[in-house]
Amino acid sequence: MKMNCVIIDDEPLAREGLSNYVREVDFLHLVDTCTNPVELIKLLDQHPVDLIFLDIQMPKMNGLDFLKIVQKPPMVIITTAFPSYALEGFQLNVMDYLLKPITFDRFFKAANKAKEYYQLLHKTASSDTHKIEKEEDYFFIKCGSKYEKIYFNDILYVQGMQNYVTIYTRKGKYMTLLYLKNLEENLDKKAFIRVHKSYIVSIDKIEGIEGNEIFIQSNKIPISRNYHDIVIEQVVKNKLWDKIKFS
Repeated sequence: MKMNCVIIDDEPLAREGLSNYVREVDFLHLVDTCTNPVELIKLLDQHPVDLIFLDIQMPKMNGLDFLKIVQKPPMVIITTAFPSYALEGFQLNVMDYLLKPITFDRFFKAANKAKEYYQLLHKTASSDTHKIEKEEDYFFIKCGSKYEKIYFNDILYVQGMQNYVTIYTRKGKYMTLLYLKNLEENLDKKAFIRVHKSYIVSIDKIEGIEGNEIFIQSNKIPISRNYHDIVIEQVVKNKLWDKIKFS
């Protein structure tokens, strides 16, 4: 993924030199060059920009003054002939501070620092998006010619039958072409539990357990021998009040 960048400098030779450097770096894309920050402000309204190479002493507006007035600017790398502004620049959260004449090695090091930060931001955003998707409270299944919306919180239990599953909810039951194992993999393990090779139940919908049966509303769901101890351990043990607990 390339970063869109802009060069802001009032000196033509400086703009040309930096433009040549940008073209040598495969993860940079030069959107445009500007002679002062006023032109940049107009450009930011028209194009997405990830990184700015910004001179300081320019006509119309000082580069640092631009950073002070613009809310949430893109990443910035200062390019200047004056070392005295370095402290103020870093206080304004610039990525790097390059002193002219700028060598390609120094330019590439600064650009790579911006790239690493850019990738970190996008990785975090991607992770957050994935998390939101995972936390969606519903899903769709196809029942015949209709797509049915199923809320996780409405599910009572699920029964698997060869290549099909029937999902029993508060509103009714829905049959779809799906393997029970595939459905199980997408259910929250803290909210649902496998109790039989053919059944998965919603833990908070369990009203009682007797012998090898689970009671959910008027339904009796079998517990197989292989799952019985797991069910008692996960569903009952930590919630069991008895004489031993309070003795």
